[in-house]
Amino acid sequence: MERYIKQIRFSPFGEAGQRRLDDSTVLIAGVGALGTHLANSLARAGVGKLVLVDRDFVELSNLQRQILYDEADVTAMIPKAVAAKARLQAINSEIEVEAVVADIHWANLPRLLEGVDLVLDGSDNFDLRYLLNDACVQAGIPWIYGGVTGAHGMAMVVRPGQGPCLRCLIPSPPPPGSVPTCDMAGILAPAIQMITAFQAVEAMKVLAGRAEELAGGLFSVDLWDNRYDLIDLSQARRDDCPACQRREFPFLSGREEMQATPLCGANAVQVTPARPAELDLEMMAGRLSGAGKVEITPYLLRFSSAEGEMVLFRDGRAMIRGTQDPVQAKAVYTRLIGA
Repeated sequence: MERYIKQIRFSPFGEAGQRRLDDSTVLIAGVGALGTHLANSLARAGVGKLVLVDRDFVELSNLQRQILYDEADVTAMIPKAVAAKARLQAINSEIEVEAVVADIHWANLPRLLEGVDLVLDGSDNFDLRYLLNDACVQAGIPWIYGGVTGAHGMAMVVRPGQGPCLRCLIPSPPPPGSVPTCDMAGILAPAIQMITAFQAVEAMKVLAGRAEELAGGLFSVDLWDNRYDLIDLSQARRDDCPACQRREFPFLSGREEMQATPLCGANAVQVTPARPAELDLEMMAGRLSGAGKVEITPYLLRFSSAEGEMVLFRDGRAMIRGTQDPVQAKAVYTRLIGA
């Protein structure tokens, strides 16, 4: 216990809390900006097992905010989950770290949740967050939402049966293109640190059995405009919530999943959002113009950059050119348009 002595001396936590951390398993969904900070904090805190799930490889643009990676990882094209595991095991060899290089989807998430005590949201898209909400509410596993764009971030704890879930607050995901992504709006690393600090401490409370000390609200911060708030959610649980009240889990059944279909002979993938949209192509052109070349007609938008080309239609469909990999195409769509 010497490693954690300063933490143990914090009386609300103590040795009992430390032992409960050691017996806990936490799944971190996404090991990017949020996920690397969360994994770093919980590995140093002594969580017994971390399960890291991510589909991506380390890229140079990640290093500004994703703290477990370095330039050698970029050169070697190492999967994020694998690179993070190596770094965490060097930080704390006493814990177990499992790296899963995979895209989280409705078919594999129930298996990933086996034996898990808590799920932490390290994702960058709403489709995955609604999938996590469905799966965790159904299984009765607490999870902690977090999201950051620009200098603004939000986070909240979801405890199934003990308060509101994500769908109590927002019954359906925002339409594609309606919310700026971090690829378009940018992101300041200190905002990541602020949100993940809240998530990590709330996680320690949950795992230590100190639920009575939880914030009980939606934490919101804008570091650039100097705004900090904790929105009371004590009355936010909805009697007609489709997830935690009616027990309807469409995201977990795959009915609400984005579809990606390789196009024969075209070296392209068509991505179709789960819900039809009516995109404002002029607005999207403005958002994308800083990241590459944009051409627009009354019917479609063509975006090209060093990474490839995308043709976007008003109904939210897109053709991602230069790949036949559905997972890669969905990742490009999520980064540029949102989900």
